[in-house]
Amino acid sequence: MKAEFLRFNGTVERDSRIDAWMKEHAGKLGDLADHWFAVMRKCGDEVREILHDGCPVACLGDAPFGYVNVFTSHVNVGFFHGAALPDPGRLLQGTGKFMRHVKLRPGTATNAAALRRLIEVAYLDIKARVEQG
Repeated sequence: MKAEFLRFNGTVERDSRIDAWMKEHAGKLGDLADHWFAVMRKCGDEVREILHDGCPVACLGDAPFGYVNVFTSHVNVGFFHGAALPDPGRLLQGTGKFMRHVKLRPGTATNAAALRRLIEVAYLDIKARVEQG
């Protein structure tokens, strides 16, 4: 049986709308979003991106694995299949069937190594899902 998962039309290697989005969100929160989206961009050569529902989304080809979004006092680093990811650092929040996020606040310590690992694992997870069909 073929696995079904979300796919986006129009992903590109580098979306200028995301660069503009980052400029719009300049400041401490925007810096956090920019940093963690850059980590997503560096996951592999197949990473593509799209601005979807008003926020930057990182994809493997057309299959999304992560996003960032800026709110009034925090940044979410989110994962489309977060509920299936191992989270030994216990960073993930949310109760949805699939999605989870990590909430970041300026001036609040974050386990950066654990978050970086979550991003890497999310990328590897979507890669396995795509390859398995």
